[in-house]
Amino acid sequence: MVTSALLYDLAVIGGGAAGMMCAAVAGQRGRRVLLLDHSDRRAEKIRISGGGRCNFTNLEGDRLDRFTGADPRFARFALRAYPPSRFIDLVRAHRIAYHEKHKGQLFCDDSAERIIEMLSAECAAGSVDEQRPCGLIALHHRPADASGARFELDTDRGRFCARAVAVATGGLSIPKIGATDLGYRIARQFGHRIVEPRPALVPLTFDPTAWSDFVALAGVSLPVRIRACDSPVFDEDLLFTHRGLSGPAVLQVSSFWRPRGAIEIDLLGGDEPNRWLADERERSGRLPLASVLAHRLPRRLAALWSERMLGKAAAHRKLAELGRRELATAALQLSGWTLQPTGTEGYRKAEVTSGGVSTDEVDPRTLESRRVPGLHFIGEVLDVTGWLGGYNFQWAWASGYAAGQSIAR
Repeated sequence: MVTSALLYDLAVIGGGAAGMMCAAVAGQRGRRVLLLDHSDRRAEKIRISGGGRCNFTNLEGDRLDRFTGADPRFARFALRAYPPSRFIDLVRAHRIAYHEKHKGQLFCDDSAERIIEMLSAECAAGSVDEQRPCGLIALHHRPADASGARFELDTDRGRFCARAVAVATGGLSIPKIGATDLGYRIARQFGHRIVEPRPALVPLTFDPTAWSDFVALAGVSLPVRIRACDSPVFDEDLLFTHRGLSGPAVLQVSSFWRPRGAIEIDLLGGDEPNRWLADERERSGRLPLASVLAHRLPRRLAALWSERMLGKAAAHRKLAELGRRELATAALQLSGWTLQPTGTEGYRKAEVTSGGVSTDEVDPRTLESRRVPGLHFIGEVLDVTGWLGGYNFQWAWASGYAAGQSIAR
């Protein structure tokens, strides 16, 4: 148990991706760094990410159009200063084998544990003092004294003093691994505004009665083109669940979806439906519509979808017998199947949290509060959310690096 206040150049609150990166960067530049976390296990979110293999970045992870928030351009300075290539160089330096899985997404060949071990080694190289489990009881700010200390941290391991503090507490996603609202409480304490947090990269749910016919499709997946509200158009895989829809397609649009909003799904993935149906009528006109749709869609989905859109009788009539209006309706719905979710699976299934500490009073170059000198916010606690596919980890590395560099200077 610590019985007297120890002085550090930097105290990092939160030992996840952004926190460990920030601590390592500042420590290796000669600063005395304290890294504290309420959990006794390091970086649980890294450990479980990517099916245990950690999608640690994306080759296009510095593209601003892959990030959302009230001010997506806020991320530009940190991402330019620390692009994906720099983290990849670090991974290579630690001899971690990796591969590109899909659309620039990079995963460990072995285990996410390798990334945690790498970050731990980087912190050790900077002589970072890790205190875990160590719960923060209170954070106090005061005018700098002769030593330059501006912050006092009361913890269940005693009191620490620091010249600067970096808040790297993450969001509310996956509470079972320890997610809390601590970062938001600290921000509010010092007068910062919070953009309402909400689950993101999360499955969508539907009214149980309206969804009852689709429950039998749980486990069925297919590639689609999808969008929601003002979202970009995504070409990804869709997965049916007992309660609604999931898969990369839905996780992507969930960051843009709002309650009472709709999502629109193109089941043909961008192909022109009228032309496709006309071609199929020439080739397979004697087959029922449901059977023709099964040429492109999973059979169970083709049968259920055609019955729901056109009625059971029309779905099982020969394609050549369907009238122009029925074919036009089928074509329209194939390319623009509109559904209205009633909610999401919540933080327990969300990969990240959208919203958070507003960026309007945080310096984008240093991640330092414009209200409280020496107080920095990094990673997911900020109102910066990346697409699915390694973008949020890249933001963690970049924001942690930018803050660590600034504090070391």
